[in-house]
Amino acid sequence: MNMLKRLLKEEEGQGLTEYGLIVGLVVIMGATVSTLFASELSALFTRINTKIAALLP
Repeated sequence: MNMLKRLLKEEEGQGLTEYGLIVGLVVIMGATVSTLFASELSALFTRINTKIAALLP
């Protein structure tokens, strides 16, 4: 019974859980943004690639 009470009062894993939730949220937001702006991002990288290729001999 003491072990159960101690487990309920401990908060050591709380910080790790919060960091995990934040990382998950950032991943979901990144995937959403990249999906919504896929064509714009593709055009941007194409322009960058074209300009870099023009600089190379």
